[in-house]
Amino acid sequence: MLQTAVEAARRAGQVLLERYPAGRTLIVKGYRDIVTDADTAAEAIILGRIRARFPDHTIISEEAGGNEIGSGYTWIVDPLDGTTNYAHRVPIFAVSIGVLEQGELLLGVIYDPLRDQMFVAERGGGARLNGAPMHVSRVASLGHAGVGLDWGHSDALRERVLAYLHQVAPRCGTLRVLGSATLAQAYVATGWLDAYFSLGLKSWDAAAGTLLVVEAGGRCSTPEGEPYHVDLPGCLATNDLIHDELLAAMNVADARV
Repeated sequence: MLQTAVEAARRAGQVLLERYPAGRTLIVKGYRDIVTDADTAAEAIILGRIRARFPDHTIISEEAGGNEIGSGYTWIVDPLDGTTNYAHRVPIFAVSIGVLEQGELLLGVIYDPLRDQMFVAERGGGARLNGAPMHVSRVASLGHAGVGLDWGHSDALRERVLAYLHQVAPRCGTLRVLGSATLAQAYVATGWLDAYFSLGLKSWDAAAGTLLVVEAGGRCSTPEGEPYHVDLPGCLATNDLIHDELLAAMNVADARV
């Protein structure tokens, strides 16, 4: 399964690269939510490879649909995370493929085709970047931390993010909005960011990335501090060392909303 995920992510990434310089065909799926011809082309590559090798497995994919996690193996696919970046030619996007076994994360693969960076995690087997082991950062103070975030689509979600920022921004070292949830989580796993939070994740945004963070020595929870699962919208992923400090700031924000 890991070999299939890596091969599928790499081939889908090649499709994204081939189409990157060309004009975009855009479809509006919802409020602040779009899909391009590249999304669907990359998705077809991934799903075709999975179905050919594992026809009995459940698949949940952003564009093709599906939302029920199966009792056996479930593949969770985002063929192009960072679609808005891609459409505007902002060079930050990735392919994400996660596998669950009886509802628990088993494998995670995130591929950045522009930089040829393959992030891979196996449950109990650690996390790797292009084959080399990776580990979360050792930054122990929020005041020195780089914190990533995403806005989400709805106005109400953005208002809550702003409430969090009102507490977090004065206390952290710096803030980054990459526009790709999967890459932000991968960057936490490899120590390039110290934390990341989002309130509007879908399972395909989180399946691979949260496993990367945990296997690299980090920690994932909801913004309220509860255990995180891929079907929950709110996630805080950190190097573990600053997790409680960030939770405290976020809880202050929640108390004032």
